[in-house]
Amino acid sequence: MLKGRLGIDTARVPHADRHGLLWLARGTLFVEDGTLRFVSSGTEGLPAGDYAIPFQAVSLLLLGPGTTVSHDALRLMARHGTGLAAVGDDGVRLYTAPPLLPDDSALARRQARLWADADGARLDVARRLYAWRLGEVLPHRDIAVLRGIEGSRMRETYRVLAERHGVVWDGRRYDRANPGAADLPNQAINHAASAVEAAAAIAVAATATLPQLGFIHEDSGQSFVLDVADLFRDTVTLPVAFKAVGLARRQPDQPVDRLVRRLCGATFRRDAVIPAMIDRIKALFHADDRGRDT
Repeated sequence: MLKGRLGIDTARVPHADRHGLLWLARGTLFVEDGTLRFVSSGTEGLPAGDYAIPFQAVSLLLLGPGTTVSHDALRLMARHGTGLAAVGDDGVRLYTAPPLLPDDSALARRQARLWADADGARLDVARRLYAWRLGEVLPHRDIAVLRGIEGSRMRETYRVLAERHGVVWDGRRYDRANPGAADLPNQAINHAASAVEAAAAIAVAATATLPQLGFIHEDSGQSFVLDVADLFRDTVTLPVAFKAVGLARRQPDQPVDRLVRRLCGATFRRDAVIPAMIDRIKALFHADDRGRDT
């Protein structure tokens, strides 16, 4: 009778005190007696059964293929600030992620403030991103020079990884108007890049940062997503792509895009790639789990 007066109906657990991501696939998400439930038909990571979901202790539910969700479930999660994203298997695609409506805007405000200082703080963040990727802090303060150095290093990375995986490499070539015209290694890289960008988009959604405000990429509406994805290009995107090329040659009946997605999904889960991306975003803006400066 007094729950509204006491504020119990709108009480929320702060996201800093929640457990992060919960993966659900091939089942139905609904509400029963005020409890969020998921009836699973069974997946590799979740046996068939009826599960009560501790939605107030989770920041983001990732709904994979074969999943349906009721209107009541959406209402309940929105009321308690629990996010929802529709994803491909193991997060290799992001189809939609309604705004998380976080209880703290510190990360987004810090990102916007740094981005707005184009000649100072924005360049410093870009240099930090390059330092993480290249393993050293470059002295240059011209973004065009930094991009040129990164491009040169990447050409060598392509060559080394191709040699390691026994793949003939003739250089990076990609025609956006005709992506199918690329050779097998380039096709595999394109598919792997799409999967890793989806994982980065999930991480950006989970941190409620602003995808449009990138520090290296500029024109895309997903510029910051591309910045985050590029941090994992050497360790996830390219190794998965070249490994998939080797598998495709041994299994010619399997399309390379399917092999890439499966390898990416397995890597995302095994190496906790999305949580690692979330940690990188927080470190980039010098914030702890509560959005405070560190």
